[in-house]
Amino acid sequence: MHLTLRQWQVVVAVAEAGTTAAAGQRLGLSQSATSAALNELEGQLAAPLFDRIGRRLVLNAHGRALLDPARALLVAAADLEVLAGVGRPHDADRLPLRLRIGASTTIGNYLLPQRIAALLAANPQAEVDLRIGNSAEVVAAVQRLDVDLGLIEGPCHESGLQVLPWQRDALVIVAGSRADLPPQVDVPTLAAARWLLREPGSGTREAVEQALLPHLHHFGKAMQLGSTEAIKQAAAAGLGLACLSRHAVADLVALGTLRILDTPLPPLSRQLWVVRHPGKRVPPRLGELLALPPDAFAHG
Repeated sequence: MHLTLRQWQVVVAVAEAGTTAAAGQRLGLSQSATSAALNELEGQLAAPLFDRIGRRLVLNAHGRALLDPARALLVAAADLEVLAGVGRPHDADRLPLRLRIGASTTIGNYLLPQRIAALLAANPQAEVDLRIGNSAEVVAAVQRLDVDLGLIEGPCHESGLQVLPWQRDALVIVAGSRADLPPQVDVPTLAAARWLLREPGSGTREAVEQALLPHLHHFGKAMQLGSTEAIKQAAAAGLGLACLSRHAVADLVALGTLRILDTPLPPLSRQLWVVRHPGKRVPPRLGELLALPPDAFAHG
């Protein structure tokens, strides 16, 4: 083998950092050692991986084609070290379970905690790293191979990833319990209301638009907030209407500060999705945690 894992580490670090100096800091190498490793690797290839633009290094088409396979190689090597018990005592009975999950906000805050609690109760030594962000951020983490799997609330628009339906999530329209609204709210009233929405890139925002706009055609007024929790509190304070997961609003509905509106709209729901990078091995226990079919990624 002519190329080393360290050289591919340098390629990935330079691609992400933009300079050999910044990449070297990430890897604990000097700038000269980082440059030498990159030059040695590129010297063995048919074409360079980077274009030199001023002091920055920018991936060219050749480099972009190799970036994901390089990331997959490094993750596979790290997984192999974990499976082999590198750095652990020789008398360790078994290796602890480690799971890394990316989840968009509603899934991470309201759907996964009980599942993770059950897993940890049965496996006290297990480690779960749950990273929560909007759907676009979760997909980016999957692309970088930072997580084993991603769970998102809207469609995945990035190519090269495996996407499977996970489960459906019921959506409800809510308002503050003191809102001056009739027992059933008609469509013109809904269309004219102020709507409390997540930011673009959020799966909740995309799902709400797909669920409501075919019926309302537009939002008369809108206020953008950065989290589901902020939307819930704003709706409870009377700032507008919100369309959210039934799971997300269950606590404030039970407290009586939010009420679910009766409307002429059909039942609303959205599909939740599992996203995986083809180069990432999915731990079997993670598939069990999410109740995925055993052969869910058999062809990945």
